[in-house]
Amino acid sequence: MQDDPLTTSNTANYMVDANASKETVALFYNLKRLSRTKTAIGQQDAFNSFYQDAGGESDIKKNTGYDPAILGSDFMFITDKNNNEQADNWFYQQEQKIIADTKNAYAKGMINTFCWHLREPFKEESFYAADMSAEEKAVAFKSILPGGANNEWYKKKLDKIASVVSSLKGANGELIPIIFRPFHEFDGSWFWWGADFCTADEYKKAYQFTVDYLKNVKGVHNILYAFSPDNSYTTEANYLSQYPGDKYVDIIGTDNYGDFNNQGQTGADKANSKLKILSDYAKAKVKIAALTETGYRVTNTTPAIANWFSTLLYSALTKNDIEISYMMFWNNNTDGYYTPNNTASNAVDFKTYSSKTRSALVNSLPKMYEMPK
Repeated sequence: MQDDPLTTSNTANYMVDANASKETVALFYNLKRLSRTKTAIGQQDAFNSFYQDAGGESDIKKNTGYDPAILGSDFMFITDKNNNEQADNWFYQQEQKIIADTKNAYAKGMINTFCWHLREPFKEESFYAADMSAEEKAVAFKSILPGGANNEWYKKKLDKIASVVSSLKGANGELIPIIFRPFHEFDGSWFWWGADFCTADEYKKAYQFTVDYLKNVKGVHNILYAFSPDNSYTTEANYLSQYPGDKYVDIIGTDNYGDFNNQGQTGADKANSKLKILSDYAKAKVKIAALTETGYRVTNTTPAIANWFSTLLYSALTKNDIEISYMMFWNNNTDGYYTPNNTASNAVDFKTYSSKTRSALVNSLPKMYEMPK
């Protein structure tokens, strides 16, 4: 096993934020150490999006008896133009629910990660490029950069994020650490920050601006920053083409659905080779590697794939000695699921996967917010 230079006393040196709170520093250290032996399993909206709207415990807990190790949330409703911070406002109610879920996850010893489906700066109605005019698509991303027409607008959105993240506190008043994954899947062009709508240089500038503003201007010190393209890369150089730099990124991630979409072992091996690129880079640079989104969605018309979790996904996360700290499934909803509850046809396959040696639900996590003694 390769020894990296990370110790309990030098961890902050390898992080984006040298002034990170002690719980945030501990989270970085523990995620990095965890990856040597296990991959934490997460799900987006695990506490409130259920297959067939069956409320109660998370679908993962219904199946396995344990909550996931990671809770995924989104700043989308929190920064929505219609959030007026009044008690009777639907968007504000979503904000309150997300804050409560985040605190609940932290109290359970889970890890919190946030993405941001930020709506475009003109009408603020959609994050999908397909819903925008050609003119809007051409200028939207450039307009939020420093000096751009919508940079002040963008700063106000970041102000809102800063105020929410700074208000996330545990039982002893300590700040709750989160992972933040801005402008994800930028190598595709489905989002308005995608490849067709910004240059590599513009992307790097926006990412750097986001980090610098939250950390230095707003003084937010409970964030780990994740970088996550979709799965289009095949080489390290390709992966790093829009990378804002080691000073700006804690977590080397990727979203990958395509390689798992009915591609069998061939697809799983492709996913593994892409994850190996991340794992190797994370080992060399003392960063954390993660599969930041994945899954295969089962519906009434799309049946489960036999052994998808226990064989295909598990092999992708473990072959070739890779070290992937965590992975996250997308959310379940009324008519489809990524993680089966206890009644779904592939419930046993998921349960088998989650109890394998290198898998971790919340019950097999160490204390993530304390340095080991």
